[in-house]
Amino acid sequence: MKKEKLSIVIPVYNEEKTLREIVKKVQAVKIPNITKEIIIVNDYSKDNSFEIITKLAKKYKNIKYYNHKENKGKGAALRTGFSHISGDYIIIQDADLEYNPEDFKRLLIPIRNGEADVVYGSRMLGKIGGFQITSHYYGNLFLSLVTRVLYGNKITDMETCYKMMKREVIKSLKLRANSFDIEPEITAKIIKKGYKIIEIPINYKSRSFLEGKKIHWDDGFFAMITLIKYRFFD
Repeated sequence: MKKEKLSIVIPVYNEEKTLREIVKKVQAVKIPNITKEIIIVNDYSKDNSFEIITKLAKKYKNIKYYNHKENKGKGAALRTGFSHISGDYIIIQDADLEYNPEDFKRLLIPIRNGEADVVYGSRMLGKIGGFQITSHYYGNLFLSLVTRVLYGNKITDMETCYKMMKREVIKSLKLRANSFDIEPEITAKIIKKGYKIIEIPINYKSRSFLEGKKIHWDDGFFAMITLIKYRFFD
């Protein structure tokens, strides 16, 4: 069986505390007949993240990295990463430790079996641990409901970081978002393109703002506006 490649795009902004560990965890994932490329985009971090990235790139030959000269936002970092992928499949990996890269294996199975073009890892179907931010939990439930109403797609976790898909899917999307609104934009445009999304449960360990959590309530408002906008416009 021919070896395929998985591209893992990691946007980074001030993640010096967790960056080494998450890259170690990503590297440790073994999937039969799959090689990995890791694309790290430093979004003008103010801590030592970029220095850590350069050291990791020297240690691991499958790491490519890019550095923004100003802080542009998560969406901009992801778009930079997407422009450099060469894998057959792609997944987004946050630079913290909230998600478990071992889930890559399960997320990839339905795509390789031809059951779907896109697989989302749903935290709402799995177990959520760690620091509970009530507004985030109910906000995500509401945004997923808005997605179902507007797009007729039974999604329970629209905001999940773990979006696994074929390369041609991400390459077909004309993404514009610079901030956290990249998540609803990706979902909206995947559905409008007619790609099939399925969800599988994943476990999730949430962190607090003191631990580095960055998304706030107003990002939820902009996510809703994004969902409404792309329902009617391109």
